[in-house]
Amino acid sequence: MEKRKLDKLGIETSLLGFGCMRFPVTAEGKIDEPEAERMLDKAIGAGVNYIDTAYPYHNGDSEPFVGRALKKYDRHAFYLATKLPCWNVTNREDAERIFEEQLKRLQTDYIDFYLMHAMGRDSFRKMADLGVVEYLEQLKADGRIRYLGFSFHDSYEAFEEILCYRDWDFCQIQLNYMDTETQAGFRGYRLTEERNVPLIIMEPVKGGSLAAFAEDITGKFRALDPEASTASYALRWVGSLPNVKVILSGMSTMGQVEDNLKTFSPFRPLSDGEAKTIDDIVALIRGRVKNGCTACRYCMPCPAGVDIPGNFRVWNTYHMYQNYNMVKNSWENDLGEEKQAKNCIRCGKCEKACPQKLQIREDLEKVQADLEKKEFVF
Repeated sequence: MEKRKLDKLGIETSLLGFGCMRFPVTAEGKIDEPEAERMLDKAIGAGVNYIDTAYPYHNGDSEPFVGRALKKYDRHAFYLATKLPCWNVTNREDAERIFEEQLKRLQTDYIDFYLMHAMGRDSFRKMADLGVVEYLEQLKADGRIRYLGFSFHDSYEAFEEILCYRDWDFCQIQLNYMDTETQAGFRGYRLTEERNVPLIIMEPVKGGSLAAFAEDITGKFRALDPEASTASYALRWVGSLPNVKVILSGMSTMGQVEDNLKTFSPFRPLSDGEAKTIDDIVALIRGRVKNGCTACRYCMPCPAGVDIPGNFRVWNTYHMYQNYNMVKNSWENDLGEEKQAKNCIRCGKCEKACPQKLQIREDLEKVQADLEKKEFVF
């Protein structure tokens, strides 16, 4: 198992971290605890020593399960990470109460890596104003948390503000070969290098979308190595960055555990040829965008209730990845019957307002036809 040194902290973590938000579940939607425990045991037995959970995962069941499953292990043999659900914090007392609850759920008296969960500019400023950051610093001074950090979902500018607020022990961002300009992005990665902040990566396979492509892209990966999974290249792309210390994978099956262990034992950075192939694939995927909607929302509100930017986002994503499963929830649930393109009354108001001069009415017809056809299902 590949290990990475966090020189700033004086420790060494497994490059592969077990993310505990996508455990297998029963027909009732509860964690399949026997199978999930087998998966954890398999990973830990192979050298994984970073276990990442959070207060809301699996409707609050992840932390208690992880606490029970890890009880058999020497507490010093692994690093336990969990997160403060800042959206539930209205004052410092809320943070204190939640932290104490987490210790009980996890059956431990300290947390190794404690994160302020899903920080953005506004939520972080609120935590600072409420004294929550100061409280967490006191927990660290008391030894109840060992390392203090945050996970992040906002713009690069917000990331820069938060990262420069104090000397963080680590931070966690979303990064993969398709999201280099999304949220903190690659600029954020470079900033962590400059400020010597070790980096934990989430969504390295973009929620599974970089693991399942249509045959044209799958064939390009297979040509590099017919025995390697498509997902392994996404993980290796991230792991080839030197300031990445842990790559989280939310594993749902034993097969995923075994494939990830194969990728990281031993770990091989991407070769120049592999990196070039991925660059070519990124260009191919981005070239499949169907229209140039920038989600400026000048076209909104639509008199018929159509979420025009939402429809175009789903349409573009569907064609980029050629995978209906990636947009299924957005199309069927987030948009649903009321906001889908089929409700367009062709009034033309949107086209008059569109600064991109898109043929919105015509494109909405294509959106509905393509998404109902569901050509790319596998």
